[in-house]
Amino acid sequence: MALATHIFREYDIRGIVDRDLDQEVTRLVGRAYGSVLEETQGGGPARVAVGQDNRPHSPRLAEGLMDGLMSAGVDVVSLGTVPTPLALWAEHRLKTDGAIQITGSHNPPDYNGIKMTLQQKSFFGAAIQDLLDRIQTGRLSDGSGSLVHQDVIPDYIAEVAKGFQLARPVRVVVDCGNGAGALVATDLLSAIGADVIPLYCESDGTFPNHHPDPTVDEYLVDMIELVREREADLGIAFDGDADRIGAVDENGTVVRGDILLLLFGLDILDQLGPGQKLVFDVKCSQVLPEAFAKAGGDPVMWRTGHSHIKARMKELGAPLGGELSGHICFADNYIGIDDAPYAACRLVDLLARKDRPLSDLVADLPQYVATPEIRIEVDEEKKWEVVERALEHFRKSHDVIDVDGARVLFGDGWGLLRTSNTQPVIVARFEARTPERLAEIQGLMENWLATQGIHV
Repeated sequence: MALATHIFREYDIRGIVDRDLDQEVTRLVGRAYGSVLEETQGGGPARVAVGQDNRPHSPRLAEGLMDGLMSAGVDVVSLGTVPTPLALWAEHRLKTDGAIQITGSHNPPDYNGIKMTLQQKSFFGAAIQDLLDRIQTGRLSDGSGSLVHQDVIPDYIAEVAKGFQLARPVRVVVDCGNGAGALVATDLLSAIGADVIPLYCESDGTFPNHHPDPTVDEYLVDMIELVREREADLGIAFDGDADRIGAVDENGTVVRGDILLLLFGLDILDQLGPGQKLVFDVKCSQVLPEAFAKAGGDPVMWRTGHSHIKARMKELGAPLGGELSGHICFADNYIGIDDAPYAACRLVDLLARKDRPLSDLVADLPQYVATPEIRIEVDEEKKWEVVERALEHFRKSHDVIDVDGARVLFGDGWGLLRTSNTQPVIVARFEARTPERLAEIQGLMENWLATQGIHV
């Protein structure tokens, strides 16, 4: 199979299995990553923790990856089938030099991919392109590494659960969408004392009930119905590899990732005092920086992408960061990774301590009206030009935040146009104080897009 260069993306490697990605490709990636590690590692053989999600093709892709690592001289700790956060947790706890997870995340079942860290830092952007270059030019190390197998799930559950003691019982519906989160989520939440009502918590990487993506409301319908039927305090859902969290309140109303992030941030301010930094992505609601700053925090808007968020958190020493998409990273009492089962424990614990329903906590916040993400198909080359022209055009009349695309400020609302790093798409989102103003802002920016030959 010819090497499909398009699978080497900004944040990870991802493609359709046996068309773009097979065991030989993962072997090459493993050898290229191992070559980087061998060149940067000082003294002794390097060690890497390798996990895989529960898709049927993940074991053979992981086998290829591990063969590639060992052929570069790297020792491998095979974790077997685990959620992505457990591979990152193992990197910290086993003191390996890196972690790699075979996972298709929330993509359709015929996809799979590779997520990587190195020396407890995100491995993305230019580093991924360097792997591609090494494969194409043959800059690959030779060696003979070893392989050991280690089951980290019991230790992970025991360690995380030790950090929680619920102030009151909390009933929670947990929808794993048959993803890899099913291997830990219900046991972990039960271990901290939650009353867990499982939904689709049998591990099945063909996803027979619904696709595991908590940002899509139609996939939450069964969870919402069960929350209402069982009078639960909340519902929590995970994506396929359990590094993203979604939630609904006791009425079954969806609580978006940016609002969850804000609730966690306000709680951290209560615990640690004012002045704490919270890193959030450019797609998040204005309510987040507004309410967090009012409470004495320091909100920092940054580029979309969990790798970018984690890198910025490390740079600033921020105790919390996250995205609208549900990647939420805690670095106050945890290790700064996007671990959705851990975030679920934090949410249940927060609710237990507040002794108020989740809907009340959300109702306390300033209210805005927002669109979901709007994905506009645009040619790969043209998408960058359009966003650059948007920056130039709207700066003439408005304040514009340009950390990632153009977030145009209208005083009582905003509109965003940003280029997707992974698809031929421009992502738009709009928010305002009232539905009427939202329609005006959205109309104004979509009318400008029409002048560029792009119709939403």
